[in-house]
Amino acid sequence: MIHTLENEFLRVGVADAGAELVSIYDKKKEREVIWQADPAYWKRHAPVLFPNVGRHYLDRYTVEGKEYPSKQHGFARDTEFACIESSPLLVTHEMHSSEATRAVYPFDFTLQITHILSGQEVRICWKVLNRSSSSMYFTIGGHPAFRVPVLPDTAYEDYSLIFEGQDSLVYSLLDPASGTVEEGAVRELSLSCRTCPLDSHLFDHDALVFDNSQISCAGILLPDGSPYVELRCEGFPNFGVWSVPGAPFVCLEPWMGRCDNCGYTGSLEEKPGINTLKPAETFEASYLIRIF
Repeated sequence: MIHTLENEFLRVGVADAGAELVSIYDKKKEREVIWQADPAYWKRHAPVLFPNVGRHYLDRYTVEGKEYPSKQHGFARDTEFACIESSPLLVTHEMHSSEATRAVYPFDFTLQITHILSGQEVRICWKVLNRSSSSMYFTIGGHPAFRVPVLPDTAYEDYSLIFEGQDSLVYSLLDPASGTVEEGAVRELSLSCRTCPLDSHLFDHDALVFDNSQISCAGILLPDGSPYVELRCEGFPNFGVWSVPGAPFVCLEPWMGRCDNCGYTGSLEEKPGINTLKPAETFEASYLIRIF
């Protein structure tokens, strides 16, 4: 089922499947902003990444001395959530741990995802409750994809990325064999007036991974340099930018933690950047999408 939030500016769709944002329709400009999941390129819109962002090295991890299998970006995106609250401007979804989740992630938890529409903005809120008798460990992230190009008679290369308050950025790439970060192989993303053109080869080596809280606001500019979409994520330590080479979309991805470093064999408890919740504790974070 798709739940619709709507005001004078935007019409927003959120699915029960994955509690995924599937549409932001700009009513004033009469255009869809969210990528519409053409499987020829990528079959998703804006999945929630939980309990892991990206991949564990060799697609397995250990916690408290026991090894578990894992898959890229976890299981929340493929889970049917229950809608527990719905109104014209807000929808909240919830999922709980189960026998199936405990087979690959040995913790009891509740995950709530709320989408709130206000003016020309959509806020995506996460709440994680640890219902286990021991500490739980996780990463969580957003993966919204935005249509580029969005204007008729324009090309992907006519658009630019913009990063608020930045003169340059450093990023890592993913090891092609394991899908984990090539530790130590840091590269510079040169910016001109805080912007970087969307070159067709920018994602030839998969996602660009930004650490150390470099990005708190990123956006996409139209060919004339005016803003198209902006994503704000204050306090997030990690950020990804990704697309499929040749695909007409760009993902701006705010992450609280990320995939393993290539070769990491330590436990989940010791993983750099892991989020830790003691029993009965709650974790909350949110990010904001603004449409211009």
